Amino acid sequence: MAIIAIVSAVIVVLNQETALITAGLLLSVAFYFAIAFVAYMLWRDFGRREISMWPTRQQRIFYGAVALFVIDAGWYFTARFTTPLTGPNLLAFFLVAAGCVFACIRVWRDQQRYS
Repeated sequence: MAIIAIVSAVIVVLNQETALITAGLLLSVAFYFAIAFVAYMLWRDFGRREISMWPTRQQRIFYGAVALFVIDAGWYFTARFTTPLTGPNLLAFFLVAAGCVFACIRVWRDQQRYS
C-alpha cells in the first residue's frame, strides 16, 4: 500500500496526470486488442471448421452477433473515457451484449442438437 501511495504522490507532485490518463487509455486499447487476438486464435484453431459446416443463415447470425459484440465492447472501452457509463448507456451496453451472447449460444446449441 505504501508503494502505491509513493507512486501516487510522485505523479501528483510532478504533475503527470495527463500522461497517466494517456497511458491508461493506451493500455485499455491494448487490452481490447489482446482479447480480440485471443478470440481470433481460438476461432481459427477450433471453431472455423465446425462453423463452416453450418447452414448459411446460422453462420450469418453467429458471425453477425460476434461482430456486434466486438463493436459493443469497443464502444464500452472507448466511451468510458469520454463520458461515464451510467443509466441508459450502461443498460444499452449490457442489453446488446446479452442479446449477442444469447444469439451465439442459441445458434450453437441448435447446431449441436440437430447435427
